[in-house]
Amino acid sequence: MARIVRIHEYGDASVLKLEDIDVPAPAADEVQIQVKAFGLNRAEVMFRNHAYLQEAEFPSRLGYEAAGVVSAVGADVTDIQVGDAVSLIPPLDIARWGTYGEVANVPAHLTVKHPQNLSFVQAAASWMQYVTAWGALVEQAKLTQGDFVLVTAASSSVGLAAFQIARSVGATAIAVTRTQAKKQALLEAGAAHVIVSDEEDMVERVMALTNGQGARVVFDPIGGPSFEPLTQSMAKGGILLEYGALSPEPTPFPLFTVLGKCLTLKGYLYAEIVADPAVLARAKAFILEGLASGALAPVIAKTFALDEVQEAQRFLEANQQVGKVVVTV
Repeated sequence: MARIVRIHEYGDASVLKLEDIDVPAPAADEVQIQVKAFGLNRAEVMFRNHAYLQEAEFPSRLGYEAAGVVSAVGADVTDIQVGDAVSLIPPLDIARWGTYGEVANVPAHLTVKHPQNLSFVQAAASWMQYVTAWGALVEQAKLTQGDFVLVTAASSSVGLAAFQIARSVGATAIAVTRTQAKKQALLEAGAAHVIVSDEEDMVERVMALTNGQGARVVFDPIGGPSFEPLTQSMAKGGILLEYGALSPEPTPFPLFTVLGKCLTLKGYLYAEIVADPAVLARAKAFILEGLASGALAPVIAKTFALDEVQEAQRFLEANQQVGKVVVTV
């Protein structure tokens, strides 16, 4: 028996139930881990709210990220041993390999022996943010030395990961945040510049910071009305990677700006990276090197205990954090 978080219906954070259930042995291509920590993601809140790409089959587990110690291995697993300290590159099913709880069976090929300098909390906070940011910025946008990248929703874990990845390749990250409340924290987290959108004209400020050229890369999970000024802030031939839809308002298509600047607008999903073994191998190599050297260092906003999982998701939904919310087990 293990304590596992499940939902029996869609709803607010109160539908998260901590239950004692039997966890089966891992399948042939899986490993079982005793979870020490798991990271929270907005996808899990959306899943709980019935606003996600995947439908739940009740009762349902949930959770994408975890770090812990291997307690059992499947029959076909040869490169991971019982007792290994590991973390999980999030798989492409939020429920099947749900990580919220004391024990989780997870795909062996997505299980990583992370650098020893990482704590379990840091390891549980690493893979979703860094794979997401690396895939967009390095693999697809080819971000490189001298580039400017404009990062919205900048206080999210993915936003902070984007700053660190940009710096590691010699690019300059410009963060966008609505109010002054998080400005200093964003600078301390690695943004070269911060634009407070409620007080400043974003387009004018970006053009001033880039000597009139604009940002070659935009990394945005919001959409909505800000989409138009984002394109106006871009350099000719630039690329905008849209990886979310946080705004509830319609997203306009700025036809003449796109035409005049010959822009590329691309929808981007984390799944693009995880589903391609060759690309995933490149992501793992880059991220492991960065984690080991300290060039990539997860920012932890707050930790909660397992029996506080409802409070943890409410804190995430309140949008007050800078960095990753993690639950310890």
